[in-house]
Amino acid sequence: METGQTVTPIPLWNIVVIAAIAAGIQFGWALQLSLLTPYVQTLGVPHVWAAFIWLCGPISGLVVQPIVGYSSDRCTSRIGRRRPFIAAGACFVAVAVFMIGFAKDIGHRSGDSLQNPTKPRAVAIFVTGFWILDVANNMLQGPCRAFLADLSSNDHKRMRIANAWFSFFMAVGNVLGYAAGSFSGLHKLLPFTQTTACDVYCANLKTCFIIDIVFLLSITITAITTVKETPITRKEAGDEEDNEGRSSGRAFFAELVMAFKTLKKPMWFLLLVTCLNWMAWFPFLLYDTDWMGAEVYGGKVKGSASQQKLYDEGVRAGALGLMINSIVLAFASLGLEPVSRLIGGVKNMWGVVNLILAACLAATVWVTKVAEAWRGEHGPQILTPPPTSIKTSALALFGLLGIPLAVTFSIPFALASIYCSEEGGGQGLSLGVLNLSIVIPQMIISVISGPIDAAFGGGNLPAFVLGSILAAISALLAIFALPNPKTQLSLNSTGMAGAH
Repeated sequence: METGQTVTPIPLWNIVVIAAIAAGIQFGWALQLSLLTPYVQTLGVPHVWAAFIWLCGPISGLVVQPIVGYSSDRCTSRIGRRRPFIAAGACFVAVAVFMIGFAKDIGHRSGDSLQNPTKPRAVAIFVTGFWILDVANNMLQGPCRAFLADLSSNDHKRMRIANAWFSFFMAVGNVLGYAAGSFSGLHKLLPFTQTTACDVYCANLKTCFIIDIVFLLSITITAITTVKETPITRKEAGDEEDNEGRSSGRAFFAELVMAFKTLKKPMWFLLLVTCLNWMAWFPFLLYDTDWMGAEVYGGKVKGSASQQKLYDEGVRAGALGLMINSIVLAFASLGLEPVSRLIGGVKNMWGVVNLILAACLAATVWVTKVAEAWRGEHGPQILTPPPTSIKTSALALFGLLGIPLAVTFSIPFALASIYCSEEGGGQGLSLGVLNLSIVIPQMIISVISGPIDAAFGGGNLPAFVLGSILAAISALLAIFALPNPKTQLSLNSTGMAGAH
């Protein structure tokens, strides 16, 4: 069941201010993707176990996002139904980011030894902060998107504008986050971040997260103090118990179960293609910068000082690649609609770009083998970055992957909305069901990618190859099995949806 209220159209700047929160959310998310997998290994967590820490994102997306979205629909706070969740989410992000950035310092003061490669107290603080961070991100995303829908007053043109601004600020946040992650001297802005327990790499990460706290809180405070909400009553929220005494919490789970029971064939195929698509993406999203540091540059996170320096250079190059990826993603998203018309519709577009995804993931093997061959020619102990041609090839893969990522962030959500409207279902619940086909694959890949890599001798390539195969399967299913929508699809009406 969806609840809503009719809102008088408001000035465009209100929508822009709320959409700007996406930049703060995505800034922190970009830092997570580019820096945290290497960082957690410096705490003594083995590569094979690092993926399990990332289970928080899909678990919180599975549980927190639908519950928060459902609750914010029915919140009767006097300051509005979305703003309390947005404010709480931003505060939890600030707390979590502080815990992550200062984990080594707090762990050292609590008794962690500098000589011991494994720092259990720092790991415990980091993992706690990381889980709080992903829960808080989910608390922010859903209510922000819902608030934009409220402000649009069911005006389709205004909805397109709102989603376009949200997409724009997601790209802005990505670029800023990856740029910050790729700059090795950022800690010089805050010299106190480098301590006995926190080396230069750690100090850079700490500085990035302090900037993230200030950036996100500034945007959020501006947004929730300048854009007002009209509170709703308990009757409008539908929060009263029915004649059988069922509470809203039980009603939510009942509606979720009913949504699955009434799914039609198009939605089931959409869930399957989306599931395989995200299982293909997640290994690269998880290990892209680690791949640059270890396989392309040949560094080691636990090697000698020179090997660690080489690894750090590779990680920063990976962050640069992610920034390039975000720029391509922003431009590619603008051209999806006209291109999809040229190749016969969005399902064909999805299939074609998934083939591009499969080819790019397979090409990581080629880039790695070329880098290994170069190191072999110059001696196994060479501790210098690879030549420009190899670095350019790797960065080109990052850029090219921005095209399928733009489609992944748009088409599944657009198709879910269209299938839902054709079948007369609720949009919010339909998108919630689609979110399950995104987070469950992430949980599966988080569990199996580490053991797969270990079984084939370590490294990231086995998981990338698995992703390439799954991307090819999802491409064929999108082209040959996914039903064509009965109505004309406009991608610009959906914007880009992030799943963390």
